[in-house]
Amino acid sequence: MLQPALPIAFGLIAVTAFAALWARRWHVPHAVLLVLLGLILSFVPAMPRLELRPDLVLTLFLPPLLYRAGVNMSWRGFRANLRPILLLAVGAVIFTAACVAALTHYLLGFSWAVGFVLGAVVSPPDAVAPMAIARRFAIPSRILTILEGEGLVNDATALILFSFAVAAVTEGRAFHLSEAGVEFAAIVAGEILWGLAIGWGVLALRRWAQETRVEIVFALLTPFAAFWVPESLGGSGVLATVVAGLFVSWNGPRFISPATRLQGFFVWDLSTYLIEGVIFLLTGLQARVVAETLDLAQWERLAFEAGLVCLAVILVRFVWVFAATYLPRLLWPPLARRDPSPPWRWVFLIGFTGIRGVVSLAAALSIPFTADGAPFPQRGFLLLVTFAVILVTLVGQGLSLPLVINGVCLTADGQREADDAKRKEISARLASIDAALGRLDSLAGGVSSPETVAALRRRHADRRAYFVAACQGLVEAESETFNAATRLQLDFVEAERAAIADIYARGEIGDEARRRIERELDLEDARLRHAAESGAARLA
Repeated sequence: MLQPALPIAFGLIAVTAFAALWARRWHVPHAVLLVLLGLILSFVPAMPRLELRPDLVLTLFLPPLLYRAGVNMSWRGFRANLRPILLLAVGAVIFTAACVAALTHYLLGFSWAVGFVLGAVVSPPDAVAPMAIARRFAIPSRILTILEGEGLVNDATALILFSFAVAAVTEGRAFHLSEAGVEFAAIVAGEILWGLAIGWGVLALRRWAQETRVEIVFALLTPFAAFWVPESLGGSGVLATVVAGLFVSWNGPRFISPATRLQGFFVWDLSTYLIEGVIFLLTGLQARVVAETLDLAQWERLAFEAGLVCLAVILVRFVWVFAATYLPRLLWPPLARRDPSPPWRWVFLIGFTGIRGVVSLAAALSIPFTADGAPFPQRGFLLLVTFAVILVTLVGQGLSLPLVINGVCLTADGQREADDAKRKEISARLASIDAALGRLDSLAGGVSSPETVAALRRRHADRRAYFVAACQGLVEAESETFNAATRLQLDFVEAERAAIADIYARGEIGDEARRRIERELDLEDARLRHAAESGAARLA
């Protein structure tokens, strides 16, 4: 007999898959649709009560997402934008937490410690949802890098601050930000060292293994090894996992084989896709759990106070982003000369992209039920406000983010940058083909078959001519040139595929031969689509 958890897990994954199809058809962000579906399903009478376990999110779901984001993150871009990333990931989180604590203390009568609990919970923007929406548009890469870097680091700041605030409530002592700062610095230093050690150790282990499937298993275990140890010692585990991912991203090409990379892309894409979808669906399903903790007879007051905190969270981010961008340049002219102020449109978009997500909900659900033998103060209200902030920012700001991107006219800047990046990419491809032709010329005398040398030279010369034509098409602003050539080559691949299927149907080749040929054609199909991907993204 099936355990109840199995059909529930099956249903969650099935809904996630169907929601992706609906989101694409309705042109709605996938994450937003999943949250709304979860919210609706949570109040269906026949729906079982599904309470999200905070430890499941923080120790099982979060590590692979953080690690994959760290691996995909450009270390060069992260390092070049370290100052704005830290201003958001550390400064904005602490500033938001302090402002929310002050608001709840002076207007709602909460203690400072309880206020900081709420502030820490709602302060970190989500690492997944805003990037999934923003990447659909051609916007400047520096904005994406800053937002992605913020999402990687801010959870560590918020979770460490959250643990300090909860300890202050449960132990009945005052919350001192200076004391927390010293411990925070020690935790950050320790997690960075642990993340570097895990990244180096795993790459050495994978290089020693030299077996694709074993390497992928080691890769899947890496985020948990990086996360669980510092988390069990009182840290967050977030920073260690991110550092391990960045280390692997920078050093991986020297240690990881091509076969492992090809298979690893598919494994990680599928894993993170399922985790992200299930997390957002479970987030919406928590609406019923939150509602059961409240006295709905006072819904007007609760709605007003929750709306007040939501408004504060959104406005505080704008205040911090604009102040942190322009004030340092006004006070320190060398910074302004080295890094001139970005356009206000860039700053506005970063300020608007403060979407909260599952880490905030998991932290709120992990608030203890008791503090010093008594019920934890305002726990139900803290859950309500957290869910309201997630709903308002994820649904409200998430749905309006495309309108904001188009409204501030950022796509033109991104389009020019994408065109330039595509030219550089094609130039790099030409340089690599020229290097291959140069190597062929040096080896030609030692190759026993002149026909082989001639065939290789023709093949690489044709590839070079193809990319030259593509680059010329970009220069002439004829964007369809590259895509038309790709479609033509894909038609050739399909013609080969149909011919092989017909030959197999006549019994002239066996299953093994058919599978080998199909794999080669699949790799060629994937190569063509991957080569055209940046050009296609430019036109999205």
